[in-house]
Amino acid sequence: MTTVSDERRVVPRLLPPSALATLDDHDRHYGPMPAPSGALIDEIGRSGLRGRGGAGFPTATKLTAVAAGRRPVVVVNATEGEPASRKDEVLLTVAPHLVLDGAALAAAAVGADQVHVCIDRTASRAGAAVSRAVEERTARRRDRVTLAVHAAPDRYVAGEETALVQWLNGRDARPTFVPPRPFERGVGGRPTLVQNAETLAHVALIARNGAAWFRTTGTERDPGTALLTVSGIRTPTVYEVPIGSTLRDILEHAGASIDAVGPVLVGGYFGTWLAPAAAARTAFERSSLAAVGASPGCGVIAALPRDACGLLELARVTRWLAGENAGQCGPCVNGLPAIAGAVEALYHGRERNSALHKLQRWLGMVEGRGACKHPDGVVRFVRSGLRAFADDIERHHRHGPCRNPAPILPVPATGSWR
Repeated sequence: MTTVSDERRVVPRLLPPSALATLDDHDRHYGPMPAPSGALIDEIGRSGLRGRGGAGFPTATKLTAVAAGRRPVVVVNATEGEPASRKDEVLLTVAPHLVLDGAALAAAAVGADQVHVCIDRTASRAGAAVSRAVEERTARRRDRVTLAVHAAPDRYVAGEETALVQWLNGRDARPTFVPPRPFERGVGGRPTLVQNAETLAHVALIARNGAAWFRTTGTERDPGTALLTVSGIRTPTVYEVPIGSTLRDILEHAGASIDAVGPVLVGGYFGTWLAPAAAARTAFERSSLAAVGASPGCGVIAALPRDACGLLELARVTRWLAGENAGQCGPCVNGLPAIAGAVEALYHGRERNSALHKLQRWLGMVEGRGACKHPDGVVRFVRSGLRAFADDIERHHRHGPCRNPAPILPVPATGSWR
C-alpha cells in the first residue's frame, strides 16, 4: 500500500505506515476519538463526502434519512465480493479502529445503538484484526453502541446493501428492488444505515479534522482521497490517491506507463473497459470518468499488459459473473449464461458475426429488466469490452484463439469456464 501525491495534495490519510495493532497506537496516530455529536451530519454534508462502496451516494443524505427513523441500526459493509478489489481488506487489517470509530460516530449521529460489521468470510486477516479491535474497545468501554462482527457470505451479489440486510435478517443474501429500502426498514425491521468500510473511515477523520480539512485534497465536486486496488501490471496493490489524480499518474506510480499497456478496466467487474488512449486523458473523478462512460465503482483499476489476451479476460470474467447471479429472474438465470457463451464463441474465433449480433440483441434484452442491478453490471462490462477488444475479436476470427494465454484478472474457481 502506498500513495500518489502532488504539490498541493497531501496523502496518506486513511492508511498508516504500518498496522496499528492497539487502540493506543491508533489514537496516537490519528488523534483521540471526538465526542459523539448529532452535528456530525451537517459537517459530513459540508465535506462533500460520497460513499466509497460503488454507488457514490452522498453520505450526509443517507445519514439524514436514517436519522429520521426510529431506533436505527448501522451496518458496516466490508464484504468486498469483488475479486479484483482488496481495499477494504487492507484498510480493516491495518486500521480497524478507524473504521470502528467512524461506525460508532455515525451510529451516535443517527441515534443507533447497534453496529453490525460484515466482513467477507474469506478475508481472515481482516476479520481477525476487527475482532481483536472490538474486544479491546469493549473491554475499555470505548463506545456507546454494541458492536458485532459477522462473517458474510462469499458471493458477489451478497455485498449489495439489500442482500446484506436480507442475510442479517436470516434470509438468503439476495438483492432486491422491492420496497421498503434499508433506510426505511432494514435489519430487524428498523431503519438501517449501510455504509462501506472506507466511507466510515473518512467519517472518523472528518469528525476529528473537519469538513474544510477534508476538502483540501481531491476536487471541488469530488473531494477527499480514495483507496484503489491497482492490478494487471504486477501484484495487486492498494493505493491511496487524491480524487482527481489521472489514470496515467496512478498507473505510473504503480510501475506502468499507460503508453505501454493494453485496455484498462475501471470500476471492477461491473465497470468499464477503456482503450489506452481514453484512459490517458481521464482522471479518477466522477465527471471525468462519466465523459468516457465509466465510474469509480469499487475502486479497481486493472491495466492489461500489451501481450495479454483481452478476449480471454472478457470471457473468463463474464462466465464467472453469470454463475454469480442471484437466481431470481430470467435475465440472470437465462440471459447471462447466453451472453457468456457468445463471448466465449468470440474468444474461440467461431461465428463472429452471429455471436456479435446475438450479443447486441441479448445485451439490450437483459439491460434494465433484472430483479437487481447484477445484469446491468454485466452488460456494462461486456459492452465496453466489445469496443475495447474489437481488434482482438477480428484477430481471433481470422487466426483462432491465442496460444497458451496467461490469465490476468482474478476469477474464483466457482463459475470458471476454462
